[in-house]
Amino acid sequence: MELLDRPLIVCVTSDVAVREKLVRQLDPHGVVLICADLEEVRTILFPVAPAEAPLHPDGVLTVGDLVVDPVGYRVTWRGEPLPLTRLERRLLGCLAVPPLEVWTYQRLFTAVWGGAYLGDTSILHSAVKRLRGKLRAVGQEMEVETVRAVGYRLTVTS
Repeated sequence: MELLDRPLIVCVTSDVAVREKLVRQLDPHGVVLICADLEEVRTILFPVAPAEAPLHPDGVLTVGDLVVDPVGYRVTWRGEPLPLTRLERRLLGCLAVPPLEVWTYQRLFTAVWGGAYLGDTSILHSAVKRLRGKLRAVGQEMEVETVRAVGYRLTVTS
């Protein structure tokens, strides 16, 4: 039987003894993937593509008066720091990568959460809603625009 014709058998258990027993019993029947938890399975089956390289060598993204420094974990608007969570910084960092384009739900989910997109956009919508609230608090020149049934894009009008 050729490798591509063999089934993939996925087992999730943190017990080492159970893992060893399963490998012995299932190895001749297919490709066996045994992981300690579901996060490990996701990492193996759905590897995250490397993030897009920023245009500046130091990693700082600048869009109008917005400065996103992913290395220094800072986001500033007109020189004032924005109080964003780690998740919100990552989300804004993705949306601020030039050229400002539409990020699909799937692409954002994979880039920000580092996992496979399972079709449920509610967690992404909630994160964008919180980010929008914080962006509105500092001014109306920057917003996360919804592209219906596709994704989001950052718009800056300064």
